[in-house]
Amino acid sequence: MRIVMIGPPGAGKGTQAKLLQERVGVPQVSTGDMLRDAQRRGTTLGKQTEEFMLKGSLVPDAIVIGVVEERLAEGDCADGFILDGFPRTVEQARALDEQLRRRGESLDAVLSITVPEKELVRRLSGRMMCRSCGAPHHRDFDRPATPGRCNRCGGELYQREDDREDRIALRMAQQIGDMAPVIAYYRATGVLHEIPGVGPRDEVFGRLAAALA
Repeated sequence: MRIVMIGPPGAGKGTQAKLLQERVGVPQVSTGDMLRDAQRRGTTLGKQTEEFMLKGSLVPDAIVIGVVEERLAEGDCADGFILDGFPRTVEQARALDEQLRRRGESLDAVLSITVPEKELVRRLSGRMMCRSCGAPHHRDFDRPATPGRCNRCGGELYQREDDREDRIALRMAQQIGDMAPVIAYYRATGVLHEIPGVGPRDEVFGRLAAALA
């Protein structure tokens, strides 16, 4: 199956994509992971990506589209994929459709996970990361056994600057606004499924699986 998962930060896309990967047997393909891998391998696109990320700038559509095309051409994606974090713009969505068309393929489904903004703020503002091993924690969902210390390695936990409540609301408004044209694009093509993302993890996954049945 060829699936796209979209939704704002904190909606649970990564968690649900990993569960779906186990169910349908095709790889989860994360845009962030792809960009970091391209940098690690030192590809031309990876070097271009690094220049923008070091400046704290958004990577241009043309570069992201190229990195995605490289990744989807690899053998493990021959039978399908679950794209997580791409496309973010209508230009990217159209480019993906064109890439697949050239290969005689098309998307089977676009799963849009929807979560109320208030809940997204609660989820994101509670996130903490370990400075040593990078393990994620959460003050509500995955509490550290020792306050301020990582459950995995004992390292110091910290909160990212952009996960502070005063910054999250602004970021949410911008990102939800940016995704609206993408959602409209896929709604018009008839492949969009909007999935409520509130509730236990397995309950949300059940909704995703039902949409694909």
